Amino acid sequence: MDSLAAPQDHLVEQLLSPRTQAQRRLKDIDKQYVGFATLPNQVHRKSVKKGFDFTLMVAGESGLGKSTLVHSLFLTDLYKDRKLLSAEERISQTVEILKHTVDIEEKGVKLKLTIVDTPGFGDAVNNSECWKPITDYVDQQFEQYFRDESGLNRKNIQDNRVHCCLYFISPFGHGLRPVDVGFMKALHEKVNIVPLIAKADCLVPGEIRKLKERIREEIDKFGIHVYQFPECDSDEDEDFKQQDRELKESAPFAVIGSNTVVEAKGQRVRGRLYPWGIVEVENQAHCDFVKLRNMLIRTHMHDLKDVTCDVHYENYRAHCIQQMTSKLTQDSRMESPIPILPLPTPDAETEKLIRMKQQMQDQ
Repeated sequence: MDSLAAPQDHLVEQLLSPRTQAQRRLKDIDKQYVGFATLPNQVHRKSVKKGFDFTLMVAGESGLGKSTLVHSLFLTDLYKDRKLLSAEERISQTVEILKHTVDIEEKGVKLKLTIVDTPGFGDAVNNSECWKPITDYVDQQFEQYFRDESGLNRKNIQDNRVHCCLYFISPFGHGLRPVDVGFMKALHEKVNIVPLIAKADCLVPGEIRKLKERIREEIDKFGIHVYQFPECDSDEDEDFKQQDRELKESAPFAVIGSNTVVEAKGQRVRGRLYPWGIVEVENQAHCDFVKLRNMLIRTHMHDLKDVTCDVHYENYRAHCIQQMTSKLTQDSRMESPIPILPLPTPDAETEKLIRMKQQMQDQ
């Protein structure tokens, strides 16, 4: 009977519809499927539900287009209520720290964006130590995060640490000024610094190339550590590798910002209208705005946050713990938490064996 059943089962299998056969094959595959391949989907759902936060600092002297560039990057006007200062007010103004927070949603993904502005920086006649309020602010955010992390409610910590600093360099000079060098050296161990050449439409392409080379040489000369793009993995596709090479070759980015829409060749684009032509913000032949936006938002935002957490904050945290430990050791002179047991005294039998061994050695 068994020998007759086998050909009969084979005949039944052939008579089944292709759909039923496919379902049976899927069931066989499901038996070998555990399910941990869905872990990335779980992480994605949880991350989207929680949302993301990012803190961006913009620094540089007034008039370099910091507010305009931020508006161009995120298509959000964060400076609606800003009051323009007169010349007399700007002379007496000191460096301030202003925070603007906005919630942005794109295709279901929520981003809490915080822009930290530094009005008054570099505007005084004597700019020595003008970056001190900025370094104090960065340290305060590290300190607040350290306290929250060491407290009881660690689940709902608000991350206000500065993840990236866009530093605007004037296009009218011949490289870095002393205030530029002082600012970047004061913050390069605390924040990811991305230097930018502001108002690049003031220069021709040849001048931009020379200024970029000069700034790179001076950054190496003064030992300034700006944000370094991570190396690509060997399994990345060629398009991503090419994009990464272009980013590294373009730094420092020469950027142009604009809040107005103009018409160029029958298309409406964001740019600036001059008597001799139109400068398009998103035209890569005109400036590096698109490369900066791709780096900052689409490709390297997570890496900027990782470097802030794993490098800059960890250095601050280790320094704090070291200071706390040395203070406890020097001032409090606390006893060791591990009790030191007294050494056992040898008994009479042990002493007798030791004497016998010494006598045998003497003989």
